[in-house]
Amino acid sequence: MSTKKYKRIFGIVMDSVGTGAAPDAAKFGDVGSDTLGHVGEAYQGNLKIPNLQRLGISNLRKTPIEGVNKVERPIGYYGKMQEISAGKDSMDGHWEMMGLPVKQPLNTFPNGFPADIIKKLEAFSGRKVIGNRPESGTKIIAELGEQQMKTGDLIVYTSGDSVLQIAAHEDVIPLKELYRICEYARSLVNGPEYTVGRIIARPYVGPDKDHFTRTANRHDFTLEPIGQTDLDYLKAAGIHTVGIGKINDIFSGHGIAEGYHNESNMDGMDHVDHVMAEDFTGFCFTNLVDFDAMYGHRRNPIGFGKALMDFDKRLGTVLNQLKADDLLIITADHGNDPGFKGTDHTREQVPVLVYSPSMSDGGSLGIRQTFADFGATVLDNFNVKGNQIGTSFLSELKNTEEIK
Repeated sequence: MSTKKYKRIFGIVMDSVGTGAAPDAAKFGDVGSDTLGHVGEAYQGNLKIPNLQRLGISNLRKTPIEGVNKVERPIGYYGKMQEISAGKDSMDGHWEMMGLPVKQPLNTFPNGFPADIIKKLEAFSGRKVIGNRPESGTKIIAELGEQQMKTGDLIVYTSGDSVLQIAAHEDVIPLKELYRICEYARSLVNGPEYTVGRIIARPYVGPDKDHFTRTANRHDFTLEPIGQTDLDYLKAAGIHTVGIGKINDIFSGHGIAEGYHNESNMDGMDHVDHVMAEDFTGFCFTNLVDFDAMYGHRRNPIGFGKALMDFDKRLGTVLNQLKADDLLIITADHGNDPGFKGTDHTREQVPVLVYSPSMSDGGSLGIRQTFADFGATVLDNFNVKGNQIGTSFLSELKNTEEIK
């Protein structure tokens, strides 16, 4: 273990911002996917992300993002990580980052959920289930939302991932009731017959199908971690842990001492700014989901690029606020290529960008063989022993002086 170098580590996950098909993409039907590449193409050279650019977002790629040239001297370290988990969902990606790869594939439901699950949901809720098929959330709400408002039914749907989603109008089914139904659904699919990664409450508002909008009251009821994660090891060692965005949901609260719910990417960055202003020693882990939920699944590369540019502006503030004994790690949990077929996540390598004001140099971290290298680096920094999954890159970071 290396000696502690940084007082605080800030990890930001740009949810779904992949950087090209992973070596095993063929298993998932995702050969040719490239989230960043296709967003750049959609902007025809006008994607302006100067802060990500100077961190090396194009340097880590064989082909630069269109309009985002490689820089001669990135200010930090850059590389790519590839996933070893069996799936390509947010849960798989985040758990693996924190040293708990998901080795056994979870259940997916390409033909909808089995009748026994649907019957139990209907009996518990006293409401009829409609939908029950893989579908885009915005599409199925536009199709069935007005019916749901009239009847009080539950719109149940899934995707290519291991998820069970329940949509309902907030004026028809109160949030408290929707969450209670989702908690019950969670109890049905914890194994052994069916094991589902996430139950997602998807409330929406609006008067009709032309004006329905999904709200920030989404809540993920995630499978309880099946083992100790790096967050658990950190918290047990007395290291302060902060979760921003859906981090708390993904880990079911395990290993998190302080949590914040996000209304949007920008709200999430407000929380990052708030936590950066606090005096603590520890790890702040942030997920920014708008890239995924608002633009990736909806196959909207222009909206995706706008979200990237908005994030990049806020990233400038973060870079300016970092102290010499702070470390920033930016990555992603999977791809969701808005220029690709379908509406599901894409199996891609993800960027890893690492920076501290104390760095004397930048350079390549290469291709990391598992997302778990992220968590291994955090543990290494705080001299905490984990489960030995992943390889720390802490010793590869060069600083101008030893940080006290």
